[in-house]
Amino acid sequence: MPAPAQARPGRPDFLASASRIAIGLWLTSRAMDLLIPEIAAAFLLSFARVGTLVMLLPGIGEQALSARARLGFALLLTLVMFPATSAALPLGEEGPGLIQLLISEILIGFVLGLATRLVVGALQTAGTIVAQQAGLGFAMQVDPSMGGQQAAIGNFLTLLGVTLIFATDLHHLAIAAIGASYTLLPPGGLPSPGDAAALGVQAAARGFKLAVQISAPFIVFAILFNLGLGILARLMPQMPVFFLGLPATILIGMIILFAVVGVMMGVFLADLRDFLSEIAGL
Repeated sequence: MPAPAQARPGRPDFLASASRIAIGLWLTSRAMDLLIPEIAAAFLLSFARVGTLVMLLPGIGEQALSARARLGFALLLTLVMFPATSAALPLGEEGPGLIQLLISEILIGFVLGLATRLVVGALQTAGTIVAQQAGLGFAMQVDPSMGGQQAAIGNFLTLLGVTLIFATDLHHLAIAAIGASYTLLPPGGLPSPGDAAALGVQAAARGFKLAVQISAPFIVFAILFNLGLGILARLMPQMPVFFLGLPATILIGMIILFAVVGVMMGVFLADLRDFLSEIAGL
């Protein structure tokens, strides 16, 4: 009895197999090119900047991710961006010159990554302000991104912000900013200490300003609510104002949080988009 004929693979399966083979051949060719000493040195210099930036970027450089996952993503991103970044690198350096270039690339990546981290850290600062004003400053939780004890609302806002960064494809702009950093800060020398300090101060000031903007409704609420409690305590001295005020503060604070959290995240994403666009030159 003849065996039943096997179904021939469809066109989508053939295209998927062909694309996987093409990607595998391209990655193999790039890996073989890295065996050339000059190209290997250029790849190392690219990885020094891109890898340092990846380790500090929000969402990707969090401590919740394993070091292997972060290292693998940094290597893959460096390999993909290498054709564009290698043109800006001075090839032919050896010995002390190559070490100086390596140190400068690490410092540039650290400065840019730290500046971005300071802007994103506005969510944690805003969460701390909100928790203090809403009577939840005692609710502490382990911060999954930086470690240590932080306000639970701050952790919530940080995780929500990181999720929205990926949901709105804002990480594409971050990757574009990494490529544009070679135009903003070209390799070949150490970054100026004055420029690096100015960028850090501007990023920190921008982060604190953004934190105050995000938490402004809760600051206004706390001022008005505590003023009302003070007037009530003067009018009715026998009433346990603080005993009744804390539950009311928590309840009203949570209502305000759920009402304005969308606006808070919108302001954060817009400011982060502007900051990354400035770095990318868009």
